[in-house]
Amino acid sequence: MFRDLIDDFDGFPSQSGMFLDVPFVPSDDGVIKAMLNLAQVGPDDILYDLGAGDGRIVVAAAKDHDCRAVGVEIDPLRIADAMEYAGDTGVEYLVDFIEGDLFSVEFREATVVTLYLLDSINLQLRPRLLEELRPGTRIVSHAFGMGDWKADEILEVGGIKIHKWVVPARVAGEWSWEAVDGTPFRTQIRQKFQKVVARSWMGSRPIRTRHARLQGKVLELDLETRAGTVSFNLHFEGSRLEAVEELSS
Repeated sequence: MFRDLIDDFDGFPSQSGMFLDVPFVPSDDGVIKAMLNLAQVGPDDILYDLGAGDGRIVVAAAKDHDCRAVGVEIDPLRIADAMEYAGDTGVEYLVDFIEGDLFSVEFREATVVTLYLLDSINLQLRPRLLEELRPGTRIVSHAFGMGDWKADEILEVGGIKIHKWVVPARVAGEWSWEAVDGTPFRTQIRQKFQKVVARSWMGSRPIRTRHARLQGKVLELDLETRAGTVSFNLHFEGSRLEAVEELSS
């Protein structure tokens, strides 16, 4: 029903009287726990919660996963509540809150991004998420998707769907490398988000690509040769091929 109603509104009133693109609806504690577990949040992560509301996701990430967490929220009164909550919980040294527009705030350092927005807002954010976040960054959304960028994983908790994406490296194009014995390989990749299709060659001879899977910055390839299947993991940084790992069969 909520999805049916939101189209009738030009904005949602906030605690401070501002009108927002997204209403404040707090996430259930069980959903928050599932979101953070699905994102595999750990002490080495930097989590950004875009549209942080009262800060409960940020505080849970710091308290339960010992990670640095930043909440972005446009409503100053919500930020005041969130800062007080972080202090009461004893995690103020791990968290920060930024008063600002989630469409313009800087979030490049994030390794995890959490969202509880709307389909339309996610779609507006999608170009920035794909362009500015590093490959391998995890994005988790409470309830709402990203259009034709299909989630890598979907988890259902109490009737609520939680979507997870891993930001893919940009691998479209042609790539060449050598196996450990000096055999040259080449592959041509077509890409749509994390979905890839590969055509491959060993030297000048076409060979079958048995398996091609992109997970963050790693492109897994299983290639069928006359001697059997040879497997490689191609490691990318941004749109550059940085390393090739040959796997034992």
